[in-house]
Amino acid sequence: MTYTNFKVETDADGIALITWDMPEKSMNVIDLSVMEELDKIVDQVVADDAIKGAVITSGKPAFSGGADLTMLEGLLQDFHKQRNTNPEAAARALFDGSRRLSLIYRKLETCGKPFVAALSGACMGGGTELALACHARIAASDGNLKMGLPEVKVGLFPGAGGTQRVMRMADGQQGLQFLLQGRTLDAAKAKAMKLIDDTAAPKKLIETAKRLLKSGDVDPVKEWDKKGYKLPNGKVYSPAGFQFWPAANAIYRRETFDNYPGPRYMMHAVVEGLQLPMDLALQVESRYFAKVLQTPEAANMIRTLFVSMQELNKLARRPADQRPNKIKKLGVLGAGFMGAGIAFVSAKAGIQVVLIDRDQAAADKGKSHSDELMSKAIKRGHATDDDKAKLLEKITATTDYDALADCDLVIEAVFEDREIKRQVTEQAEAAMKSRAIYASNTSTLPITSLAEASTRPKNFIGIHFFSPVDRMMLVEVIVGKKTSDRALAMALDYIKAIKKTPIVVNDSRGFYTSRVVMTYIREGLMMLADGVPAAMVENAGKMAGMPVGPLSLGDEVALDLAWKIVSATRKDLGVKYVEGPLDNILEEMVVKHERFGRKNAKGFYDYKGKEKTLWPGIPDVVGQPKSADSFHVEELQQRLLVMQALETARIFEEKCLTDVREADVGSILGFGFAPYSGGTLSYIDTMGTAAFVELCKKFTRKWGPRFKPNKLLREMAKEGETFYGKFPPQPKAGNSEDAEAA
Repeated sequence: MTYTNFKVETDADGIALITWDMPEKSMNVIDLSVMEELDKIVDQVVADDAIKGAVITSGKPAFSGGADLTMLEGLLQDFHKQRNTNPEAAARALFDGSRRLSLIYRKLETCGKPFVAALSGACMGGGTELALACHARIAASDGNLKMGLPEVKVGLFPGAGGTQRVMRMADGQQGLQFLLQGRTLDAAKAKAMKLIDDTAAPKKLIETAKRLLKSGDVDPVKEWDKKGYKLPNGKVYSPAGFQFWPAANAIYRRETFDNYPGPRYMMHAVVEGLQLPMDLALQVESRYFAKVLQTPEAANMIRTLFVSMQELNKLARRPADQRPNKIKKLGVLGAGFMGAGIAFVSAKAGIQVVLIDRDQAAADKGKSHSDELMSKAIKRGHATDDDKAKLLEKITATTDYDALADCDLVIEAVFEDREIKRQVTEQAEAAMKSRAIYASNTSTLPITSLAEASTRPKNFIGIHFFSPVDRMMLVEVIVGKKTSDRALAMALDYIKAIKKTPIVVNDSRGFYTSRVVMTYIREGLMMLADGVPAAMVENAGKMAGMPVGPLSLGDEVALDLAWKIVSATRKDLGVKYVEGPLDNILEEMVVKHERFGRKNAKGFYDYKGKEKTLWPGIPDVVGQPKSADSFHVEELQQRLLVMQALETARIFEEKCLTDVREADVGSILGFGFAPYSGGTLSYIDTMGTAAFVELCKKFTRKWGPRFKPNKLLREMAKEGETFYGKFPPQPKAGNSEDAEAA
């Protein structure tokens, strides 16, 4: 038989080599065509008496990126169309459709002939579940294996047998952490967890897998399908289980605050499934998987963190009439922590970098940041000394602006000071070629005003990175009033080259991310001014789904920077500026107490290495707190989320933001807005615009005019509109590229 996505070849020893190699894709993904063909291949292997066993491998560098989640989106769309007219049939169709892959894997597992998975590169999501369904697994020993079940990161959980097989193969604690955290394992860790059996040199991977089959040591019947099977970690209801599961539940709640249906129902599936035979356990898993699919959290996370993110990564906002740009050489002005980070990610992408600072010592220090990052990567086994040497060769640390002469793009990353930025702009443009693009990494200062220092404002754009640059995946592109489409195209092509996710916003003070994240910090400070205990403020933030509390984030951003921003805004706005408790608290912290945040180990927290404790002197700045019983923690959580969502709606009304996808993706990647919500605008849509407006009005009466809903929100509430309904995104034309599980 011939297949589109697979090639099946049987050798003289009766070993079938099944090579997964999807045409016109850089990575194998699981879609409907793959499922149909894999189902037929299992039947072929079983029916052919000449085949004694099979090896499944990839014809690409990676095994699989997992499932194409657009399949699930289609299932959900069909479900919602049918649920009002025939809810029972809709539920059945969703259940049957969502467990189809699980049934195919179980069919392979119980077919009576041994299958060995030969793994290399990325092996994610449904690809990992396929490997676990095989009877043995051999991985390439080149250090490139990345094995994971990352479905929890998009609001789901492994729904093709992953929860049941992992917990029957691995140590209970390690297995549950692997599932709940969506961690990625290298070959050594996967073998230690018993999720793979052995490793082999890449060139001998297939040979080793075949030899294992020929040895007869691969049992085509899994241990859990044999009579008398006992769970390796003991029964759920046993003395050992009574020690393990309550603690596991406590850890789950500590990590998620029960905000995520995916991990919640995965815990149900695991606990209930481990008490049943495998077929029933898989049915339980499938029922919980279908239940998760129906939750708004899963739908929002799939849309934002999978569909929208992929569209933005494919440069959905790139001007269509602009030719592609290949950035060969980049200039970075300022070798501080941010500039050094930009230099590192650019050199890592193969771009030559000129890193400039005021003196050679500062420039060299900036380059040493790349040296340190590569040294850490070598220690972790993620890079070699040769990789490090090649990367450092690409970075030229200097004080000479003439080195910018042949740069395609220059990024300014100096202090947030207009005069300094003006000086470096003039120096750089004097040396740059006429068609080169100049970008400012400012986090708050309007690009149009900064471009006044430029002799060619059409070539001037904002490229706002987040710290630390090597770990933060979002880049905010800011278009000034005179910025050309060519400059925008260059910026987006560069961001794609360094493998980060771009959002495009129009010019305004603070743009999108900085403006919204400051409202989160501000609301935390306003809570302190209202008498909320500092610990309660921090816990409310984390319980709401934010990665850290607002006071912690204030320390990380740097309180002196926040004070500089407030001071600059007050200076620019003049009499229009309205002072409040925020100004007083920041002035007390920064000017009077010299507490700048983590940068000088003194902020709202005292820092000793990695340890931190709330500063006992906070009441001296904000006054004595009231009793925690005076406040409802749920309302505090809402205050923090509603304020950020409301500010996003205002920015959208001002047309600084114009794409709902960028609002949601930017809010999660940029400042960690509660991922389970799907982002700031999805948060409003899920609550319902009318309900959101009423909540804003309630908070306005109680906490002040900063919660007053804007005109756009009020009009949408009146008409019963949603952001995704009123402003539907326009996906970029063209064929969809590779899709992954997360």
